[in-house]
Amino acid sequence: MAAPKKKSSKPRRAKRSGSRPKASGKKVVSKTKRRKALHLRRALKNPIINPAPGSYWESEAVFNPGAVMHGGRVHLFYRALGPDGVSRIGYASSKDGVHFDKRHPHPVYMPETKEASEKHHPYTSPARLHYDRALYLSGGGWGGCEDPRAVKINNRIYLTFNIFNGWYSIRVGLTSISEKDLEVGKWNWGRVIYLSPPNERHKNWVLFPEKIGDKYAILHNIYDADPARVRVEYVDDLDLREPLVLDSPDPQLLPDRIISWHNRTRSVGPPPVKTKYGWLIFYHAMDKDDPGRYKLGAMLLDLNDPRKILYRSRYPILEPDEWYENDWKPGIIYASGAIIKGETLFIYYGGGDKHIGVAYTNLDDFVNKLMKNEHAVFSKKSALVA
Repeated sequence: MAAPKKKSSKPRRAKRSGSRPKASGKKVVSKTKRRKALHLRRALKNPIINPAPGSYWESEAVFNPGAVMHGGRVHLFYRALGPDGVSRIGYASSKDGVHFDKRHPHPVYMPETKEASEKHHPYTSPARLHYDRALYLSGGGWGGCEDPRAVKINNRIYLTFNIFNGWYSIRVGLTSISEKDLEVGKWNWGRVIYLSPPNERHKNWVLFPEKIGDKYAILHNIYDADPARVRVEYVDDLDLREPLVLDSPDPQLLPDRIISWHNRTRSVGPPPVKTKYGWLIFYHAMDKDDPGRYKLGAMLLDLNDPRKILYRSRYPILEPDEWYENDWKPGIIYASGAIIKGETLFIYYGGGDKHIGVAYTNLDDFVNKLMKNEHAVFSKKSALVA
């Protein structure tokens, strides 16, 4: 894979601990080269959102954003961490999808206070509740709401997110807000609905952005005994009174299995993107020839039966080669938001568990090449790279 162009400005050096590689501003390119590997064009403005020094809630990291398109603007809901190690949801919006001219100065969502969290986190020590990457590997945080995914269904914006309550109790939560409240910046979120049960480990469930067969569809696991299928659950109503009890393997205990370019399946990325050929899915996996780094793959699912995989990319479509994808936690591309603006597909991702980046392509071109067992190349001509 050809190395991306070097950024003109040097990145701000961040504090580090242990033996993590230093982020020198140089590209961190995989030693494994493939002639057919995809050349992805990131926005030259990347990272598009960085931590805010001195902030009580987003000074340490901003990453893993959910995204929706509404009212001619791209709306991001991102995970943020401050010195206390509590994950909160921040908000920013943009007209062109790259330059974010609106950023809310305070969290727009948090399911509980720090004091409330302390009372029911049995696997954390109250004396050590702070941002600690060595103790709390989940991005350095120990509680709150992590890794939001966003979809717009009818006239509401829905967020799914992970709720950390110790290493063996990670639940998936759901809340929503009306389009009107989003437009005026009133963060009147609905009550938290727990999609997954307690005392189990579930992460990264996503909603389909429309009903399928008159039911809400939830993609809860991309691992199945049949490598040509994923796991989808259907429900009549999202206002659940009881959590769903599903046959959904623990994402931390998935067995190694070579499929396409990877041997370690991790999780789905953004919610599904609807195309005329099928549901476009991006997912995270570990490269069998380049272990230890999170990379992004793509799949196309059947429109009517999204459990069925129609096509899968033969190579990673995005790899953590830039400095901001290695700044804190080396080798991390974690995509969690995708929107369509005109003919362009935007993919928003966390880099290194610290920054937010974006990459994009022509949607039809991408899907057509995926279906032909080729690789789509992100546009180099778009004015959005400036």
